[in-house]
Amino acid sequence: MPLFWRIFLLNAVVLIVATALLLGPVTVSTPVLLTEAAVLTVGLAAMLVANALLLRVGLAPLQRLTRAMNTTDLLRPGHRTAVGGRGEIAELITTYNTMLDRLEDERATSSARALSAQEAERRRIARELHDEVGQSLTAVLLQLKRAADHAPAELGDELRQVQETTRASLEEIRWIARRLRPGVLDELGLASALRALATEFGGPGLSVQHCLDPDLPELDRESELVLYRVAQEGLTNVARHARARRAELALRRTPGGVELRVRDDGRGIGGADEGAGIRGMRERALLVGAELTVEPRAGGGTELRLAVPVPARFPAHALVPVRPVRKSVPSTTPAVVRGSAPAHAPPP
Repeated sequence: MPLFWRIFLLNAVVLIVATALLLGPVTVSTPVLLTEAAVLTVGLAAMLVANALLLRVGLAPLQRLTRAMNTTDLLRPGHRTAVGGRGEIAELITTYNTMLDRLEDERATSSARALSAQEAERRRIARELHDEVGQSLTAVLLQLKRAADHAPAELGDELRQVQETTRASLEEIRWIARRLRPGVLDELGLASALRALATEFGGPGLSVQHCLDPDLPELDRESELVLYRVAQEGLTNVARHARARRAELALRRTPGGVELRVRDDGRGIGGADEGAGIRGMRERALLVGAELTVEPRAGGGTELRLAVPVPARFPAHALVPVRPVRKSVPSTTPAVVRGSAPAHAPPP
């Protein structure tokens, strides 16, 4: 029975009973006697209790729906309100669940497009830094060397100092380019990329250990990229905010796929709200059907876990970035090797 008719019939019953009492043998004296007042009070209380109980039972599904609306997070999809009640209430809950399905689908679509565009822009900037700026600075280095060799002793010393400054700038640019586009991930694979990442974040103030299973399942390129970016963001948060002395980066095989863990012994997350970094990791996890968990450790610090299924559950609409075609222009820039980055290295 629809909610309207249930409330209408209940109120109609209350009014009919009240009218029947007035038209029946029950009379009210003037002034009202104590027994008559007690009967009227009991009757009124009974009708109010009956009305309240029916409304409580009938509107309980709406209260559950309200709580679900207040706690719904599109970055944690899959939670739906149980359909209860009858008539319009059940239809309302079903419509709300359908709306959540549509919103999660549309958010996944927009996230896939945004992250694909972001990765493409990272690759473009890294390529321009490597091919354009890097080669220009290399040419400047060669010219400075030639000028220093033919200059007087005093001027030659100054030119060599400028040369060292230029070489340090070139090294910094190459490091930024590697952070923007992890070439080691494309060339050597995920395990080597994670080892390099642990070495990069390690330093005097932060010791980063890595533990990678040797028998990892075969992963597609998109899952590897999500694992690498989440590990990169997790270590960045440890280096920037955790005030930790030790961190651990682990990747192990699970029955359903692989699990990435980033642990630290820092101050923990406490009751702080999730920032843009964690929400960005959740966006990436959704693209491959992964589950991200960030929680405090029992002994202090924070533990980040990313469970990636194999094969990955891509949304049907996900726009997977396509590996760009590399330029065929040969590079004359000498290779530059950079040592470990400090613990406060900036994020990509």
